Amino acid sequence: MSMFENSVAVITGGATLIGAELAKAFVAEGARVAILDLDADNGARLADELGPSALFIETDITEDDQLKAAVERTAEQFGQIDHLVNLACSYIDEGVESSRGDWLKALDINLVSAVMAAKLCRPFIQQSAAGAIVNFTSISAQAAQTGRWIYPASKAAMKHLTRSMALDFAADGIRVNSVSPGWTWSRVIGEVSGGDREKADRVAAPFHMLGRLGDAQEVAQVVLFLCSPKASFVTGADYAVDGGYSALGPEQQEPAIPKLAE
Repeated sequence: MSMFENSVAVITGGATLIGAELAKAFVAEGARVAILDLDADNGARLADELGPSALFIETDITEDDQLKAAVERTAEQFGQIDHLVNLACSYIDEGVESSRGDWLKALDINLVSAVMAAKLCRPFIQQSAAGAIVNFTSISAQAAQTGRWIYPASKAAMKHLTRSMALDFAADGIRVNSVSPGWTWSRVIGEVSGGDREKADRVAAPFHMLGRLGDAQEVAQVVLFLCSPKASFVTGADYAVDGGYSALGPEQQEPAIPKLAE
C-alpha cells in the first residue's frame, strides 16, 4: 500500500510550481488532493493532468466564504480531509516604503489565511487517524534582508504560529510542523533570472552548502515526510529544506579571513 493510500490533502497555493510538485507527490503516494488557488488556468491544467485524484477549486483564501466553501466541497467530494499544506503566499514587499495596505494584504495572505484554513480544516482532520498540517515559512524568517520587511516578518510569524498551533491541536491528534525552504527553483526565481537555471544556481551557490538551488520536488518530499506516519512523533518543528543555507552563516562558501591578506 502506498504511504498516503485513502488520505486527502488540501494544498493552498497548489497551482504554483512548488504546489504542483506537492500535489503530484501526494497523488503518486496514493492520496487525493484539493488544489486551492486563484490561478484558474494552471490549477485546472494540473487537476486534469492528475486525473480523478485531484480537485481544483478556484479560491481566494482571503475570503472566508470562499475558503469555507472550498473546504466543504473537498470533504463532500472525497469524504474526508487528513492533511493541510499552507503554501499560498504573497511576495508584496517594498521594505520601509511598503504601505499599510501592502502590509495588511500580505499578512492576510501569508499568515491570517493560513490560520483560517487550519481552523476550517480542523474538524475534518480531527477525524483522521494521522492528521497533519504543514505550514510554509522560509529561510527569510531568521535573517535580516536588505529592502525586505513584510515577507521575512510574515514568515517569522508563521514559524512561531506553527508552535502555538501544534500545542493547541495536539489534543486533537493533529501534528503541526513547518518547512523553511532555501532558494528554490520557482516561478519567482525563474522570472527574476530570465528562466536561466544555470545562472540561478551560480548566484545561489555561495549561500548554500550544496552549491545550488533546491528543486520543488525536494521540498515536496520533506512535506510528505512530515505528513506521513514516519513523522508520528514530530510536531511543533521547523524543517530547513535549504541546502545548508541557514547553517552556513555570513561567511558563505568562501573563507573570509584569507581575504585580509589579499
